[in-house]
Amino acid sequence: MRAYEDLLEVRKAPDDVLSGEGEERPDQFLWRGRLWQVREVIAHWTESGAWWVRRPEEAPGHSALAQRREVWRVAAARGRAVASVDDPGFGVFDIAFDWSEGVWRLAGSLD
Repeated sequence: MRAYEDLLEVRKAPDDVLSGEGEERPDQFLWRGRLWQVREVIAHWTESGAWWVRRPEEAPGHSALAQRREVWRVAAARGRAVASVDDPGFGVFDIAFDWSEGVWRLAGSLD
């Protein structure tokens, strides 16, 4: 896993796009000027506390213990073209919504 802290622009869609029902999930994200289309949500979890920050004094916001982020592990492809695991335009990413800052970040990518 390669760690990042890059800001992302994320567009969300309902889990069940056809019916419009269900929880919203990341559908696309813009990273380093490139559009990535989410092909599959692999996992979804919430992390409490700022344990992912190396030193508590680097944690943004008020208290490191009050920090919370929602993480989505997704398989994504560049643009809207169909891609496979063998394609260099395909990857697995952890994207996280930081509730204290109200921003999306790329937390990491699997190599």
